[in-house]
Amino acid sequence: MQQEVFSCLKRISFLARIPDAAVACLAAKAKLLKFPKQAVIISEGDEGNSLHVIISGKVRVYTSDEKSKEITLMVQEAGSYFGELALLCGEPRSASVEALDKTVCGVISRDDFKTWLESNPEAVAELLRELSEKIMVLTERVKQMALSNVYGRTIKVLQDMASHQENGVSVIPNRPTQQELANMVGSSREMINKIMKELTKGGYIVVQDKSLRIENKPPANW
Repeated sequence: MQQEVFSCLKRISFLARIPDAAVACLAAKAKLLKFPKQAVIISEGDEGNSLHVIISGKVRVYTSDEKSKEITLMVQEAGSYFGELALLCGEPRSASVEALDKTVCGVISRDDFKTWLESNPEAVAELLRELSEKIMVLTERVKQMALSNVYGRTIKVLQDMASHQENGVSVIPNRPTQQELANMVGSSREMINKIMKELTKGGYIVVQDKSLRIENKPPANW
């Protein structure tokens, strides 16, 4: 399993250019933990004392207000990580993370991660660059939620999730459920259902098994 942790770490962009020997040392510090579907891996407000690297499975990162209304910030899969912000700044967790499937994580303690960063200063600059990009993405998402209607936000989320290209077509390999999409957009599942039906009817998207293909550019307005 340590090789799996190493492979996942090398898929993380800020570690991709770090020498294999250094990444292997970090992988050796990881403790493997398994989480069943719907398990809350970390809770908003918890002490941030570990970095989680997703070895397999899928999670959603979300936050909630005083009325327990949840907003999904992002969905993450194998080869990504979470928990780094609270880990680095020493503040409580700023969001919760729930397993959407059976999930295995490599968990690295704050002390081990900080010690490793001190020994590998080239990784610090890469990490700062990646964190800056994450903040820009989240800022843009908040802007979209504030200024766009539900349709516009739905299109934006689908386009952001379409990380694969197949013959010039954007593909979401593991399409979200309508409830997951509603949580990310900040809308009801019923509204998402209507929008997805219209996009499918118009030939803009095609659902194939677990994937979703954006065949044509959706119209700007619904």
